[in-house]
Amino acid sequence: MNEPRVKRDPEGTRRRILEAATQQYSTHGLSGARVDAIATAACTNERMLYYYFESKEGLYVAVLEQMYAEFARHELSLDLAGLQPAGAIRTLARSIWDYFRANPRWLNLINNENLHEAHYLERSPKLTEAISPVVDLLRTTLARGAAAGEFRSDVDPLDFYVTLTAMGYYLVSNRFTVKAFVGRDYSAPAVIEAVSGMQVEMLLSYLRPPATVASPHDSAVRGAA
Repeated sequence: MNEPRVKRDPEGTRRRILEAATQQYSTHGLSGARVDAIATAACTNERMLYYYFESKEGLYVAVLEQMYAEFARHELSLDLAGLQPAGAIRTLARSIWDYFRANPRWLNLINNENLHEAHYLERSPKLTEAISPVVDLLRTTLARGAAAGEFRSDVDPLDFYVTLTAMGYYLVSNRFTVKAFVGRDYSAPAVIEAVSGMQVEMLLSYLRPPATVASPHDSAVRGAA
């Protein structure tokens, strides 16, 4: 009697390996992650891991690429075009900050890669593909605001994006040390709401066009009137 043939599922195997690797790398870092533990958690063997990703480092880069791609997809799913410019900025900012809080594994991976000085991320040609659409989305929103006279026209979209993400990233990635240092829990819901509101207003205040300075001639005209 012939043995039943096992149905192959290469995409499923690859997906399970990535999920198991994400857990290992986010918990133990690149150096501490174990290939045998990843294979066991993925219900496969080490040979398949090397077949799909070539090396432990290659798998690590693939995990980073996937996490950045998921983040970009989340942001691009927002319907910013249907919102007024200020509302779009508010929605984008809060969405990014909420994403950080909901995905602590990604922050762990980023922190670990910073210890490597982005040595492995620099190998990936896919990162630009992931971040460029998000920056383009922001660029369009800023342009709409400038055209409506609500935003200044000299804002660099990339600089603004990096600043916006950094404001939320710091309080999430450093929440334990900040609490120990200043004695306030920045992961508490009430504190999150208050600080997020303050940060959004700071961003919008920067975007508003500077007030026009009246000339002496204008002042004299108003006085005569």
